[in-house]
Amino acid sequence: MALSKLDNLYRQVVLDHATHPHHHGSLKQADHRLEVRNPTCGDVLNVEVALKNGKVSDIAFSGSGCTISQASASMMTDEVIGKTPSQIEQMVETFSEMVIGNPPTNYEEILGDASILEGVAKFPARIKCATLAWKAVYQAVKNENGQASAGIMRHEQL
Repeated sequence: MALSKLDNLYRQVVLDHATHPHHHGSLKQADHRLEVRNPTCGDVLNVEVALKNGKVSDIAFSGSGCTISQASASMMTDEVIGKTPSQIEQMVETFSEMVIGNPPTNYEEILGDASILEGVAKFPARIKCATLAWKAVYQAVKNENGQASAGIMRHEQL
């Protein structure tokens, strides 16, 4: 496929997730919650997660932000359902490496459809926007004792 067609596909997928986000809203039965803010651009995300048998059984996000942060949050929600906190940690590390231009060899296998955001590496100013939701979901679920976690964190604290 020609490079311009790939760029066009990338834009279409990102726009579709940003304008029609998956798992957008809130959960009635969330075990873990976290609000994160990216002070450099004003993105705000609320992530709510329900765990069952040590795995994400449901997830939702809300908030406001740029196209990249909203699309990334939408893709993240699709990919973490059914995953354990340790699997999510691996996904976050893989995603973070991918968007800075150092993807591991198996990144597509680990990230699924979210691997399309590899193109963010071309736009360093958007890396924090893309990683915001991924880092937030891990911070929200890493509390292993089953107690609801809540808080507000700035992106630089993640």
